[in-house]
Amino acid sequence: MASIFTKIINGEIPCYKIYEDDKTLAFLDINPETKGHTLVIPKTEVDKIYDLSPEDYDALMHTVKKLSKHLEKILQKRILWKVVGTDVPHAHVHLMPLDDTWYHGRHLELSKDEFEQIRKQLEYSA
Repeated sequence: MASIFTKIINGEIPCYKIYEDDKTLAFLDINPETKGHTLVIPKTEVDKIYDLSPEDYDALMHTVKKLSKHLEKILQKRILWKVVGTDVPHAHVHLMPLDDTWYHGRHLELSKDEFEQIRKQLEYSA
């Protein structure tokens, strides 16, 4: 069965997309720990990040690095990377802009309008 992230890639489930290329997709986490909390995923569905092919791993990490610099520039905040690997069986990296109120496990409640405003602010185009 396809993971929720594969369903997002296939357009079956909507997302607040900020970046996409032929190998990766990045979108806002709908249960964010901070404003701008972004998920970067490979389009290839594998459970664990270390199961990715070298090519897909490199593509994922290239996008993670590129978007981290982009988020840091736009938000003027340090970007935390998290690779948890237990919440969705599809490799992914969390990019979290850090602020003084962040703590592990915190979840913000944002409206659709707030998500859309953040998406527009963070959207990346090459």
